Amino acid sequence: MVKHFLSFVLCLMLLLCALPAFAEPAADALELPGLMWESRMNLIYATGFSVDYYEGGYALIDVKDSAQYLVVPEGMPVPEGLDAGIRVLQQPLDKIYLAATSAMALFDRLDALSSIRLVGTAASGWYIDNAVAAIENGDMLFSGKYSEPDYELMINEGCDLAIESTMIQHSPKVQEMIELLGIPVFIDRSSYENHPLGRTEWIKLYSVLVDKEEQAEEFFATQAAIIEELKDFENTEKTVAFFYISSDGTVNVRASWDYIASMIEIAGGRYIFQDLSDPESNRSTVSMTLEQFYAAAVNADYLIYNAAIDNPLPNVDALLAKSNLFADFKAVKEGNVWCTGKYLYQATDIVGSLITDIHHMLTGEEEGMNFIYKLD
Repeated sequence: MVKHFLSFVLCLMLLLCALPAFAEPAADALELPGLMWESRMNLIYATGFSVDYYEGGYALIDVKDSAQYLVVPEGMPVPEGLDAGIRVLQQPLDKIYLAATSAMALFDRLDALSSIRLVGTAASGWYIDNAVAAIENGDMLFSGKYSEPDYELMINEGCDLAIESTMIQHSPKVQEMIELLGIPVFIDRSSYENHPLGRTEWIKLYSVLVDKEEQAEEFFATQAAIIEELKDFENTEKTVAFFYISSDGTVNVRASWDYIASMIEIAGGRYIFQDLSDPESNRSTVSMTLEQFYAAAVNADYLIYNAAIDNPLPNVDALLAKSNLFADFKAVKEGNVWCTGKYLYQATDIVGSLITDIHHMLTGEEEGMNFIYKLD
């Protein structure tokens, strides 16, 4: 009798071990009607979004201070009783209108440009070769900039998703019109990431839309490895100002929490503005007068002119032409004035290379740079 009981207990234990283990839902995981939570995406640097996976291939994207989006696999039904505030993204998503230029490089790295049918920037405004080629051969169509999209073209092409930058918030009527057409609007907030690799990690979010999570993980690991190589580098304590001159004569700089400031720190420098922010907003950029900039940055060891917004400078004389005050700057006197290329803002896929460039600038290794160049 005892022998049979022990055999029964052993069989029961083996059966229990063979059953699948169910993970406990994250404390803040959203309960969705009819769907069972499975896991949460692992993120290292990005803080602006989260992704929860549910049984059946469903994924809930939660963008901080924005909206939630449920990605529904092709052929699967939209859950009944879903909260009205959750936007539904029904796969396949292969007729995307992309107005957020910073996302193009990430789609390119995922080999998913075929998912983008419409763009908000003409071919002349792109610095990503594959995107330019796709527009020139007709695989992508220019459908008007974010504030003036071609609604008729969006309808005719069967647009299934509009990916916008935060600039769309300045044109709420446009967003409202797109949504009235039945096209969900996704707002890219990657520019609000504090860590530079936080922006790049948004590749994981976009991979969910196009079912390329494995490719995203592999690519992101290569960029994270570049940062790892610089992790133990002793800081040079050299100060860097990153800026451009607006058309109205004011100076545009990055807030101290911005990813550019973080890049400079990781590369081995000190951002000249250690406690700078816009008290009236959480914008990553701050405007100041030239006199204010002079007072704060005249003794900076390095100046980097941000030509991703303005036009690239050919030489130091072009900077002096903007204001003769620059003649007094330490970096100008010592020949440490640098300039970015136009590709900078669109290069969300290789920020590790930009950090390496800044590191080389600070250490005098000026060969083989990709994103910044020295002004004579």
